[in-house]
Amino acid sequence: MSNISSGLRIALYQPDIAGNTGTILRLAACLGLSVDIIEPAGFDISDRNLKRSGMDYLESVTLTRHVNWQRFDDWRKENGRRVVLASTKAALPYTRFEFRPDDILLFGRESAGVPDNVHEAADARILIPMVEGQRSINVAMSAAMIVGEALRQGGFRHH
Repeated sequence: MSNISSGLRIALYQPDIAGNTGTILRLAACLGLSVDIIEPAGFDISDRNLKRSGMDYLESVTLTRHVNWQRFDDWRKENGRRVVLASTKAALPYTRFEFRPDDILLFGRESAGVPDNVHEAADARILIPMVEGQRSINVAMSAAMIVGEALRQGGFRHH
Protein backbone atom coordinates (compact mmCIF):
# COMPACT_ATOMS: atom_id res chain seq x y z
CA MET A 1 0.00 0.00 0.00
CA SER A 2 1.33 3.44 -0.84
CA ASN A 3 1.28 6.14 1.77
CA ILE A 4 -0.05 9.34 0.23
CA SER A 5 0.39 11.64 3.15
CA SER A 6 3.91 11.42 4.55
CA GLY A 7 3.57 12.37 8.22
CA LEU A 8 0.24 14.22 8.29
CA ARG A 9 -1.93 13.17 11.25
CA ILE A 10 -5.49 13.78 12.43
CA ALA A 11 -6.07 14.28 16.17
CA LEU A 12 -9.51 14.14 17.76
CA TYR A 13 -9.98 15.89 21.10
CA GLN A 14 -12.34 13.88 23.31
CA PRO A 15 -14.63 12.85 20.45
CA ASP A 16 -18.20 12.21 21.56
CA ILE A 17 -19.94 10.76 18.48
CA ALA A 18 -18.78 7.28 17.49
CA GLY A 19 -20.12 7.54 13.95
CA ASN A 20 -18.08 10.66 13.18
CA THR A 21 -14.94 9.09 14.62
CA GLY A 22 -15.52 5.96 12.53
CA THR A 23 -15.94 8.09 9.40
CA ILE A 24 -12.69 9.95 10.16
CA LEU A 25 -10.86 6.66 10.78
CA ARG A 26 -12.10 5.40 7.41
CA LEU A 27 -10.88 8.61 5.72
CA ALA A 28 -7.50 8.21 7.42
CA ALA A 29 -7.20 4.55 6.40
CA CYS A 30 -7.93 5.37 2.76
CA LEU A 31 -5.42 8.24 2.68
CA GLY A 32 -2.68 6.60 4.75
CA LEU A 33 -2.96 9.01 7.68
CA SER A 34 -2.44 8.21 11.35
CA VAL A 35 -5.05 9.23 13.90
CA ASP A 36 -4.61 10.33 17.50
CA ILE A 37 -7.55 10.12 19.90
CA ILE A 38 -7.18 12.29 22.97
CA GLU A 39 -9.17 10.66 25.77
CA PRO A 40 -11.58 10.51 27.32
CA ALA A 41 -13.87 9.75 24.40
CA GLY A 42 -17.62 10.02 24.91
CA PHE A 43 -18.10 6.41 23.76
CA ASP A 44 -16.44 3.02 24.11
CA ILE A 45 -13.79 2.58 21.43
CA SER A 46 -15.40 -0.82 20.66
CA ASP A 47 -18.79 0.89 20.07
CA ARG A 48 -20.82 -0.78 17.30
CA ASN A 49 -21.54 2.63 15.70
CA LEU A 50 -17.80 3.21 15.42
CA LYS A 51 -17.40 -0.19 13.78
CA ARG A 52 -20.36 0.37 11.45
CA SER A 53 -19.17 3.76 10.20
CA GLY A 54 -15.52 2.68 10.05
CA MET A 55 -16.48 -0.64 8.47
CA ASP A 56 -13.54 -2.90 7.75
CA TYR A 57 -11.17 0.06 7.41
CA LEU A 58 -10.50 0.25 11.16
CA GLU A 59 -7.87 -2.48 10.94
CA SER A 60 -5.97 -0.44 8.31
CA VAL A 61 -5.53 2.77 10.28
CA THR A 62 -2.71 3.57 12.69
CA LEU A 63 -4.56 4.72 15.79
CA THR A 64 -2.84 6.10 18.88
CA ARG A 65 -4.82 6.75 22.03
CA HIS A 66 -3.57 9.38 24.46
CA VAL A 67 -4.90 9.23 28.02
CA ASN A 68 -5.40 13.02 28.18
CA TRP A 69 -4.48 16.34 26.55
CA GLN A 70 -1.28 16.78 28.58
CA ARG A 71 0.13 13.41 27.49
CA PHE A 72 -0.71 14.18 23.86
CA ASP A 73 0.80 17.66 24.08
CA ASP A 74 3.99 16.29 25.67
CA TRP A 75 4.22 13.57 22.99
CA ARG A 76 3.83 15.98 20.09
CA LYS A 77 6.37 18.44 21.55
CA GLU A 78 8.90 15.62 22.05
CA ASN A 79 8.39 14.76 18.38
CA GLY A 80 8.60 18.38 17.21
CA ARG A 81 5.11 18.31 15.68
CA ARG A 82 3.00 21.39 14.98
CA VAL A 83 -0.66 21.29 16.02
CA VAL A 84 -3.12 23.03 13.70
CA LEU A 85 -6.54 23.45 15.32
CA ALA A 86 -9.73 23.70 13.28
CA SER A 87 -11.92 26.17 15.16
CA THR A 88 -14.98 28.29 14.58
CA LYS A 89 -13.18 30.90 16.74
CA ALA A 90 -10.20 31.16 14.37
CA ALA A 91 -9.73 34.00 11.89
CA LEU A 92 -7.51 32.45 9.19
CA PRO A 93 -9.33 30.48 6.45
CA TYR A 94 -7.86 26.99 6.01
CA THR A 95 -7.32 27.63 2.29
CA ARG A 96 -4.93 30.49 3.11
CA PHE A 97 -2.88 28.47 5.62
CA GLU A 98 0.45 26.90 4.63
CA PHE A 99 0.34 23.30 5.82
CA ARG A 100 3.45 21.22 6.47
CA PRO A 101 3.61 17.51 5.62
CA ASP A 102 4.05 16.56 9.29
CA ASP A 103 1.30 18.73 10.79
CA ILE A 104 -1.18 17.31 13.27
CA LEU A 105 -4.67 18.52 12.34
CA LEU A 106 -6.67 18.81 15.56
CA PHE A 107 -10.46 18.67 15.69
CA GLY A 108 -12.52 19.32 18.83
CA ARG A 109 -15.53 17.63 20.35
CA GLU A 110 -18.73 17.78 18.36
CA SER A 111 -20.61 19.19 21.36
CA ALA A 112 -18.10 21.70 22.71
CA GLY A 113 -14.97 22.13 20.57
CA VAL A 114 -11.86 22.42 22.74
CA PRO A 115 -11.27 24.26 26.03
CA ASP A 116 -9.34 27.55 26.07
CA ASN A 117 -6.07 25.93 27.22
CA VAL A 118 -6.08 23.60 24.20
CA HIS A 119 -7.03 26.47 21.87
CA GLU A 120 -4.09 28.51 23.20
CA ALA A 121 -1.66 25.56 23.04
CA ALA A 122 -2.23 25.04 19.31
CA ASP A 123 0.53 26.38 17.08
CA ALA A 124 -2.05 27.64 14.58
CA ARG A 125 -5.82 27.98 14.36
CA ILE A 126 -7.75 27.74 11.11
CA LEU A 127 -11.34 28.27 10.08
CA ILE A 128 -13.68 26.91 7.43
CA PRO A 129 -15.55 30.05 6.31
CA MET A 130 -19.32 29.57 6.49
CA VAL A 131 -22.51 31.41 5.73
CA GLU A 132 -23.35 33.82 8.54
CA GLY A 133 -25.64 32.42 11.20
CA GLN A 134 -24.55 28.79 10.87
CA ARG A 135 -22.91 27.14 13.88
CA SER A 136 -20.52 24.52 12.51
CA ILE A 137 -19.90 21.85 9.89
CA ASN A 138 -19.95 18.21 10.95
CA VAL A 139 -16.50 17.27 12.31
CA ALA A 140 -15.97 14.42 9.84
CA MET A 141 -16.83 16.70 6.92
CA SER A 142 -14.52 19.39 8.33
CA ALA A 143 -11.71 16.86 8.65
CA ALA A 144 -12.20 15.76 5.03
CA MET A 145 -12.13 19.36 3.74
CA ILE A 146 -9.02 20.35 5.69
CA VAL A 147 -7.13 17.09 5.05
CA GLY A 148 -7.91 17.49 1.35
CA GLU A 149 -6.42 20.98 1.30
CA ALA A 150 -3.34 19.92 3.28
CA LEU A 151 -2.73 17.01 0.88
CA ARG A 152 -3.38 19.22 -2.15
CA GLN A 153 -0.73 21.66 -0.94
CA GLY A 154 1.69 18.79 -0.40
CA GLY A 155 1.12 17.45 -3.88
CA PHE A 156 -0.44 14.11 -2.81
CA ARG A 157 3.03 12.55 -2.69
CA HIS A 158 3.15 8.76 -2.76
CA HIS A 159 5.74 7.00 -0.60
